[in-house]
Amino acid sequence: MRQAQVTRNTLETQIEVRLNLDGSGKSRLATGVGFFDHMLDQVARHGMVDLDVEAKGDLHIDAHHTVEDVGITLGQAFAKAIGDKKGVRRYGHAYVPLDEALSRVVIDLSGRPGLEYSVDYARGLIGEFDVDLVHEFFQGFVNHALVTLHIDNLKGRNAHHQAETIFKAFGRALRMAVELDARASGTLPSTKGSL
Repeated sequence: MRQAQVTRNTLETQIEVRLNLDGSGKSRLATGVGFFDHMLDQVARHGMVDLDVEAKGDLHIDAHHTVEDVGITLGQAFAKAIGDKKGVRRYGHAYVPLDEALSRVVIDLSGRPGLEYSVDYARGLIGEFDVDLVHEFFQGFVNHALVTLHIDNLKGRNAHHQAETIFKAFGRALRMAVELDARASGTLPSTKGSL
């Protein structure tokens, strides 16, 4: 089974992530940041992964450390769960609209961390959630999942819609990339012989 459980404890956060790449889209989320939980739920539902996240962080300061460290921990869990990557499709992509907003996410399970992030939010806060933290989450994820990730918000006038299309598209792109390819019959999708 492609599952993993990872715990991260620092002076700023205590986080536990449980991930099942072959799940059914169920999630149990308790980060203390309501909007962030809503976004992680989009990843689980659209990625068809089961995701449990429990986080306690220094929210009396702000949500930065919590959101970033969840990204790091989820990236570590993903790297553990995906294993040797034999038989996976490797690449995934998705376009997702929500009313006026449209985002594109493309992922490569490359074995190399890389984030290209192009989002011009309509405003800086979604409720009390600082939109800069979306970038921090994905940077933490790619650094530890060792994937290449391109995120582009192509249109949008509502920051909530912009962020939601990004997380939904990420979930769908991830789902495609980790899918087992029957035609690959356990081979590694790389001419280098390693990912």
